[in-house]
Amino acid sequence: VQLQASGGGLVQAGGSLRLSCAASGRTFSSYAMGWFRQAPGKEREFVAAISISGGITYYADSVKGRFTISRDNAKNTVLLQMNSLKPEDTAIYYCAARTRSSRLSAAPDAYDYWGQGTLVTVSS
Repeated sequence: VQLQASGGGLVQAGGSLRLSCAASGRTFSSYAMGWFRQAPGKEREFVAAISISGGITYYADSVKGRFTISRDNAKNTVLLQMNSLKPEDTAIYYCAARTRSSRLSAAPDAYDYWGQGTLVTVSS
């Protein structure tokens, strides 16, 4: 599985961005997917996850109500809509695929494949 994240950029606080993760392979629709982020000097942290069908989602408390994860299995794509962005959302954002289990997880080591990351910078 190869994952390609895009959509990052510079935005003012209160603004919005939409991240996209394009996946290769015919079995994308069999994987739970997640988004993580890593700020400079900090550990990678969970942002959101979505089930295989897209019917179940899971968010970190820090983004709940502001971010929305979705997926389009026909297009092998996972999206992260980010609204009401804050300076503390500044980080490199990574998409990840979980192939060994269909259960959602917030643990980075539960995911088997990672994209290269896309930088999101929120100015105050």
